[in-house]
Amino acid sequence: DSDEGSEELVLTPLQLICSLEQAWLNEKFAPELLESKPEIIECVVEQLDHMEANLKRAKKGDLKVSVHRMEIERIRYVLSSYLRCRLVKIEKFFPHVLEKEKSRAKGEPSILSPEEFAFAKEYMANTETYLKNVALKHMPPNLQKVALLKSVPKPNLDSFVFLRVLKRQENILVEPETDEQREYTIDLEEGSQHLIRYKTIAPLVASGAVQLI
Repeated sequence: DSDEGSEELVLTPLQLICSLEQAWLNEKFAPELLESKPEIIECVVEQLDHMEANLKRAKKGDLKVSVHRMEIERIRYVLSSYLRCRLVKIEKFFPHVLEKEKSRAKGEPSILSPEEFAFAKEYMANTETYLKNVALKHMPPNLQKVALLKSVPKPNLDSFVFLRVLKRQENILVEPETDEQREYTIDLEEGSQHLIRYKTIAPLVASGAVQLI
């Protein structure tokens, strides 16, 4: 891009698919909804269209066609699984997701794509309407309101996750497991694998320093 002050990250097809797979695994194993990756999704869809167009021009009976067709189906599976996983989390934690979106600071990346944001708002409105029509309107006036933020469980950030370290990290603060223990710090060596509390390494997941597995 020749525009002054603008920057565009250029990825090879292999790097793009690796980025999708990393986002998919992180989303699959993280207890909370992670930051949306609309640029990756858009580029993957464009890449799939390009691959499909190449297959149509290939000679029939070419063994490469079968191999490339299998790769296309694999990428489609990862993409659909990633998006489905995000929708499941939105449905499960919708009031907390919307509250986080509402309170995020200016310039802070959104955890929702525009389409996911619209879905979350509609899902919340439908849930409130359903509760009102089925149950709340039959209850005393003082009990006809429900606080969804308190009623719907939050993501369990204290759950433990497996991870692989992609970039060496120093002095990661680990909270004690019991009252008798104290806080301590650890170094995470590149390539090492760990089982650790999610909220301890949540910022490292967001930065791409570690990969959930």
